Amino acid sequence: MAEKGKLKIQCFNGDDYIPVEGCRAIVTSREGTEKQIELRTDSSGLTETIELDAPSLENSQQPSDKSPYSLCDIIIKREGFQPFVVNGCQIFPVETAYQKCNLVESNQTRNSRAEIINIQPNRLVGDFPRKIPEEVDKPLPLPSSGVVLPKPVVPEYIVVHEGGPNSPGQNHRVLYKDYIKNVASSEIFSTWSYNTIAANVFCIISFTLNRIYTEWYRSKGKNFDITNSTAYDHAFSFGRNIYENISNIVDEVFSTYVRRIGRKQPLLTQYCDGKNVICPEWLSQWGSKFLGDEGRVPFDILTYYYGNNIELTTAEIVKGSPKSYPGYDLTRGSRGEPVRIIQEYLNRIARNYPLIPKVAVDGIYGARTAEQVKVFQGIFGLPKTGVVDYKTWYKISEIYVGVTKIAELN
Repeated sequence: MAEKGKLKIQCFNGDDYIPVEGCRAIVTSREGTEKQIELRTDSSGLTETIELDAPSLENSQQPSDKSPYSLCDIIIKREGFQPFVVNGCQIFPVETAYQKCNLVESNQTRNSRAEIINIQPNRLVGDFPRKIPEEVDKPLPLPSSGVVLPKPVVPEYIVVHEGGPNSPGQNHRVLYKDYIKNVASSEIFSTWSYNTIAANVFCIISFTLNRIYTEWYRSKGKNFDITNSTAYDHAFSFGRNIYENISNIVDEVFSTYVRRIGRKQPLLTQYCDGKNVICPEWLSQWGSKFLGDEGRVPFDILTYYYGNNIELTTAEIVKGSPKSYPGYDLTRGSRGEPVRIIQEYLNRIARNYPLIPKVAVDGIYGARTAEQVKVFQGIFGLPKTGVVDYKTWYKISEIYVGVTKIAELN
C-alpha cells in the first residue's frame, strides 16, 4: 500500500435527513494486517474524516490487473437502532469516500437483525454482462398509457429494479441524484479527471432521463423506471459508498442532459468500457479517460463519440424542490426573495443541525448568511464557498424537504 485514501461516514434516521448523533462506527481495513478504527458521529451525524491505506494511483490510470481501490468494512452501532453493516466499502487513493448510513429504529420492526449492505465491485474490474445494443430513438408511449411528459423533467425519486427487467428482484426507491452518484461511483474511477467524470455523468443522466421520459419500462407494465443489469441499463449497488468529487459534479450538472439537435427526448447515451468491449458509436469509458487527460472538455469528449449534432440542455422542472433556482448565484450583497427563502430554509435545517447558525430572515445576504451557507456546505460535502450557486441551492432544498417532509404533503 503506497498511498492513502479518505473515508467519512454520515448516519441518518431512516430515509429522512435527520442526523443521528453518538453512533459508534467501527471501520476495519481488509488490507495488510487487519486494522480497526473506531469513530463517533457528531450532531450532524458525521464522523471525522480518516485516512486509510489505498493502492497506487497508477492502478486506476490505465487498465490493470491490480485493484484500483482497497476495501474496508463498517459496522454502525447505536442504542435504539438496528446494527448497520457495510461490506466492501471502496477506498481510492487521494479521493474521499462517503458512506451514507440510513439507520432503522429497533422499535420499528420485531426483528433486530442488522441491515447489511454488500457493495458490488466497480464495473471496470468486476464481471458484469455486456450492454445489449438498442435503437437510440425510442417511440413515446401513447397518451392512453398514462401521463406523457411534454418535455423531460428531473424526477425526485427513481425506482430501480435489481436484476434484468424480466427477472424477479427487489425494487429500490432512491432519490434521483443519489442514483446518479451511485451509478457514477459504480461505473468509473473517482481518480479520473473532472472532464472525464463530467462527460460520463452526462451520459448516465441522459440515459436515465431517456428511460423516464419514454416510460420505457412503465409502458411495458413494469413497476420500475430502470434496472441495475448492465445488459440493459447501469451498474447500481444499493447503499454503496460514493465519492465526494463525483458527488459535487453530479450536484453541479444533475439536470443537464445530451440530446440530438432538433430532438425532444434525451439521447440514449449507450457506452462500453473500451477495453473488454469496443463500441465505435458509443462512448468508451477508458477512451474518455484518456481524452480527459489530454484536456478535452466534457462536451468535446461527448461530440468525439456521439457526433457534432448534439447539444447539452437543462431540464426546466426539478421535482421535489419547493422553489426553483433563481437563475443567478446568491452572494454577499445579494438581496430579495431568493435570499429570504435560503435564510428560512437554513434556519429550519438548523433545528436538526445545530452547528448551522440561525440568522434573521431579512432578505439581505450579509456575513452571517454567508457563514450559515458555508457551515451547511461543510456538513454536506460541498465546497465551502459561502455562495449559493446552482448545486448549493438544490442541496439546501433537498435537505429542507428531507427534514420537513413537505414533499409528501404536495
